[in-house]
Amino acid sequence: MQNVTAVAHRGDPYRFRENTIDSLRSALALGADAVETDVRLTRDGVPVLLHDETLKRLWEQDRPLRTLSAAEVRGLTAGAVPTLEEALAATGDSRLMLDLPGTRDVRTARRIVDVVRGAGAADRVYYTADAVAMLAVRAADPSAEIALTRTSLAPPRPALLEAVKPRWLNYRFSLVNRELAARVHRGGHLLSVWTPDTRRSMRRLLDLGVDSITTNRIEVLTALRERDRPDTGHGHRTDRQLDGPTG
Repeated sequence: MQNVTAVAHRGDPYRFRENTIDSLRSALALGADAVETDVRLTRDGVPVLLHDETLKRLWEQDRPLRTLSAAEVRGLTAGAVPTLEEALAATGDSRLMLDLPGTRDVRTARRIVDVVRGAGAADRVYYTADAVAMLAVRAADPSAEIALTRTSLAPPRPALLEAVKPRWLNYRFSLVNRELAARVHRGGHLLSVWTPDTRRSMRRLLDLGVDSITTNRIEVLTALRERDRPDTGHGHRTDRQLDGPTG
C-alpha cells in the first residue's frame, strides 16, 4: 500500500473550531502532512480563513464577510478568525492547501497569491477549488501548484486541463472507483479525495490507490496509515508523493 498523504480538513474541527489557529496546529500535532483551509477576502481585501460567506454559522454574526473590514471581523470574533498571513506564520514550514470558494476573478486570486509570496510560503502552499477559481489562480501565478476540484465523473475537458495545468485532480470521495483512479493516473495527475471520515471509507480509498485523503478525522487516517505502513523504510514516501499533498 502506498503512503497516502494525510490532509486535515479545516484543521481539527472536532476538537477546535474550524479554520482557527488552534485547529490548524492541533491537526499538525496529530500527524497531518498538510492542512486544508478556506480563504476569502474581507471588504478591504485582506485574505482571512473562513469557509462560509457570512459569520453566522460559526460566530453567530449574520454579517456577510464581503461587507466587513478585517478589523471588524477581528472585533466580531474576538480575533479568532485568522488572516492568511497569520495562518502561514503559525504553521511553520508545513503544507497548506488553500480552498478558494469566493474566488471568481484574477484580482481576488492575485491578492491571495501575493500574501503567500510575501510570507515566503509559495513552495509549501497549493490551491484548490472549481475551474473558475483555478483559472484565476493560474493567471495570477503561472507556477502555482493546483488541485482542480471535480464534482462529477465526467473527464475534465482537455482544453481545461491545458489552461489550468493541475498537478492534482481533487474528487468527492464517493465518486472515486477503480476506473476513475486509473484514468487520473494515466493522465499523469495525482488523485486526491475529500472528505471521508470513516475507517471503512478510508480503507476503500487506500485500496484504490488514491494519493491524498482530506478528512475531518485526521487522527483516524494517520492511525490507519501507520498500521498499514511497511516495516521496511518506515513510511518513506514514494517518488510520486515526495513533493507534497492535496485535498
